[in-house]
Amino acid sequence: MELKKYEFWFITGSQDLYGEETLKQVAKNSKAIVEALNKSGTLPCELVWKETLLTPDSIHKTLEQANADDNCAGVICWMHTFSPAKMWIAGLNAYRKPLLQLNTQFNEEIPYATMDMDFMNLNQAAHGDREFGFITSRMDLPRKVIVGHWSHPDTQKRIADWMRVARAVADGKTLRCLRFGDNMREVAVTDGDKVEAMIKFGWSVPYYGIGDLVAYMNDVKDSDINALFDEYNQKYEIVYGNDKDFVTAQIKEQAKIEIALRRFLKDNSGSALCTNFQDLHGMKQLPGLAIQRLLADGYGFGAEGDWKTSCFVRTFKAMTEGLVKPGKGNAFMEDYTYNLVPGKEANMGSHMLEVDPEIAVSKPKIEVHPLGIGGKEDPARMVFNAIEGEGLVSAVVDMGNRFRCVINEINVIKPEAELPKLPVARMLWKPYPNLSTSAEAWILAGGGHHTAFSNIITTEMLQDWCEMVGIECAVIGKDTTIPAFRNELRWNAAYWNMKK
Repeated sequence: MELKKYEFWFITGSQDLYGEETLKQVAKNSKAIVEALNKSGTLPCELVWKETLLTPDSIHKTLEQANADDNCAGVICWMHTFSPAKMWIAGLNAYRKPLLQLNTQFNEEIPYATMDMDFMNLNQAAHGDREFGFITSRMDLPRKVIVGHWSHPDTQKRIADWMRVARAVADGKTLRCLRFGDNMREVAVTDGDKVEAMIKFGWSVPYYGIGDLVAYMNDVKDSDINALFDEYNQKYEIVYGNDKDFVTAQIKEQAKIEIALRRFLKDNSGSALCTNFQDLHGMKQLPGLAIQRLLADGYGFGAEGDWKTSCFVRTFKAMTEGLVKPGKGNAFMEDYTYNLVPGKEANMGSHMLEVDPEIAVSKPKIEVHPLGIGGKEDPARMVFNAIEGEGLVSAVVDMGNRFRCVINEINVIKPEAELPKLPVARMLWKPYPNLSTSAEAWILAGGGHHTAFSNIITTEMLQDWCEMVGIECAVIGKDTTIPAFRNELRWNAAYWNMKK
């Protein structure tokens, strides 16, 4: 799926006391920064320069315009000189999108030999940004602060990451997760408050009967199925075994499901979906290969009616659009089983069918096997091991009075042996700081068994996302200890109960 072409506004703060010549230089410098950042090739979206803001009215008007512009996904503010912060109160009170304060300055170093009072009056970011920082703190506004010279690659990378997160927040405002069937019966963690999710994230989760999809499937032409099957043959390795006709028929059934799902999602403006194997009346197979293909194209997915994970996977896709390449990707994931051998502790993740081929370590195989659950025909699915290396798994859970995002930093490793009797995609990882601490902390935090995985997204990016959407964040990483994590959860509870 192609994301909407979002942009970000670059706003420079000052005041009219400095005189015309100084303000001309302020505008010239801020334009030069915007042009350089846009030419850097690092930013995922265009940065749009705006006139220097000098008065309360101009600030309020500009920030209201940012609110109203559907293409604007956020604002970056820089106080080149000193901008009295009372001027910003009305505008910041009205502003509703992600905010980044860039604490930078035009010059990289202090010009000791030539610096005079004119230079000092012009270059006051160390002064002005603290004034702006006070008012955003005083107003308790969610925002990001990045400190560093605008030309430095690490500064540009942090700005780019923030943009990606803000873009995902904007995408979430119009995200529609098409829900075929309801939540898996009696399961708690995958359920939640859909109204509150729409208020908090913008996620819409409309219900559709599985018969609506079956009607689309009935309209799929054999010629379209055959064409897609040919594409499968080109992209993947098909394992036919001893019954080529049977395997071909089962794969073509998945092709029919994929074609129907794509058309249904397009007709109903869906960028994510969830299914439930308890509610597949009229379908021959549980969607497997079809879902994996949709995931690879940017759709979100959650199994057993898990709409929260589906929307979260789509959010990961929106954050990383343009960065996915061999060795780098995202996936729908589920915790399955542990290796508890001392010194070899690890977590095996997988799912019945629907793990994203973005994370495949090699060319995926298409295989057909019995599923053993759901009471349907043997479905086709892609089988592969996951790429190795550092990454994270994360889940959004509904705590009743708030949403919580739980993050666990992990290291994906190669399985010690082949898995010839496990015909699904799989990923083995060592969670940080270790299996016992991470699992205990995850369970204490109420994290679900379904997660979104990425080896592109960083913990800082997810923390930024939580800040933008206004939810709790709990991180399990290399330095986590259970006593400290328990206290953090207690402090979080106190804070979020107070916020309510």
